Amino acid sequence: MDYDVAIVGAGPAGSTCAAFCAQAGWRTLLLEKSHFPRDKVCGDCINPACWPILERLGAADQVQAQPHSRLAEVAFVSPRGRTLRLTLAASDRGEIAIPRRLFDAVLLDRARELGAEVHEDTALTALERGWRLQTSQGEFSARHLVAADGRNSTVARLLGLLPAAAKDRVGLQAHLPVPPEYHQRVEMHFLRFGYCGITDVGSGLLNLCLVARPKRLLDLKDWATERFPILADITWRTIAPLSRSAIPAAQENLLIIGDAARVVEPFTGEGIYYALASGELAARHLTAGDLPDFAAAHAELYRGRMWVNHLARAAVLRPWLANGLLELANVFPEALRYLTTKVVGPSVGGQHTAQCS
Repeated sequence: MDYDVAIVGAGPAGSTCAAFCAQAGWRTLLLEKSHFPRDKVCGDCINPACWPILERLGAADQVQAQPHSRLAEVAFVSPRGRTLRLTLAASDRGEIAIPRRLFDAVLLDRARELGAEVHEDTALTALERGWRLQTSQGEFSARHLVAADGRNSTVARLLGLLPAAAKDRVGLQAHLPVPPEYHQRVEMHFLRFGYCGITDVGSGLLNLCLVARPKRLLDLKDWATERFPILADITWRTIAPLSRSAIPAAQENLLIIGDAARVVEPFTGEGIYYALASGELAARHLTAGDLPDFAAAHAELYRGRMWVNHLARAAVLRPWLANGLLELANVFPEALRYLTTKVVGPSVGGQHTAQCS
């Protein structure tokens, strides 16, 4: 059977694109190499900017029904130990944290409900323009192709589009029991040897993320082990690259979305928003027959926000910068408030307040 569109990768970008394409009546194929639910390295935060997209997708209530934590505070801790806290606005559509295995499964189920044909455990092995897709489960063909298969995109690799990755940092993530003092909190530690992000994700679980240069990763793990109930048999998941050049988002009958197109730092709270937004944008341009304008619209989506990701990378690689930024925020708390609202989205139903210690 020929499909109107084949989408490779069933993460938030791919499932969102598939759901909207199927809703528009397109014969939609969604291929995923893993079997859901599956864990994914991420900060697990859903910022308020995501909710309008989830509402249009018809998945907002299903997401809210999953075990999650409604986040009430973000804390930034400098290499010198100064802590700056920002209270998040209380709202039904505010900042939440939810494990990716739950969140991604909701989106994949929604794509199925709307009529997308989903094949899990199906790895892409070869690709011919046209588009003919050879997979571990057989051959498929489609008029259009969407690459939504992440920072190490198989589609981009098979087409010779995947750029070299920066090897300056490694990211690790694990879930462990949440200490009482971290309920409904996000805490970001900038250390002289790396970065640690801590988030209550509900169901008694804490998301612990570590980022460092490879030679300092053991130092960072030792630091975390002294502070958290990390068991000897804990499962650490890893992610790389954390930086990579962008790939042009559109070619002839090919769209590239999510981290496949432009890598976003996985622990800044921005990645899920970009995945959802780029998936919806791709579906809109596909079903409207407006592919020539997709590249410009995709670039506009990221304009004015990527500096947060560049700042996060710089703070990990240069701890003195993180210390200086937090010291500055102590003097000018509006700077902290501005940065945090850029990450977690606009204030909803209340005001953000900052405190330092």
